[in-house]
Amino acid sequence: MQKYLIILLTLIITGCSSLEFPGVYKIAVEQGNVITQEMVDQLESGMSRDQVEYIMGRALIKDPFNTDRWDYIYTKRIGEEEGVKHYLTVFFEGDLLKSFQSDIEPSPADVAETEVSDTNATAEELTPETEPSS
Repeated sequence: MQKYLIILLTLIITGCSSLEFPGVYKIAVEQGNVITQEMVDQLESGMSRDQVEYIMGRALIKDPFNTDRWDYIYTKRIGEEEGVKHYLTVFFEGDLLKSFQSDIEPSPADVAETEVSDTNATAEELTPETEPSS
């Protein structure tokens, strides 16, 4: 009788351990350097290493064999679910930023802001000239 009771209790305990309790909060686990669209938009060719580090933070991976490459990696996972993953690799030539690769594309520059440099221009100056009709 005791033998059956021990087996029954063992089955009950092991059966309950595989169940998840409802309403249990699972924290978001963030790892690496946060990479945002604003950060990627600020990167420009010709920036110094200090400027890149100021914008992006200290690189997660600095290759000791290739000092001209810095890797930034960011992952966020909530519980067991796959979360957000971003990467950015920065390449230097000497002490200046040569290029970068990322899964976040830089935003295109606003053409309207760059075309009108004189803020005091009148509407007549901004409209294209038309030929007088006869």
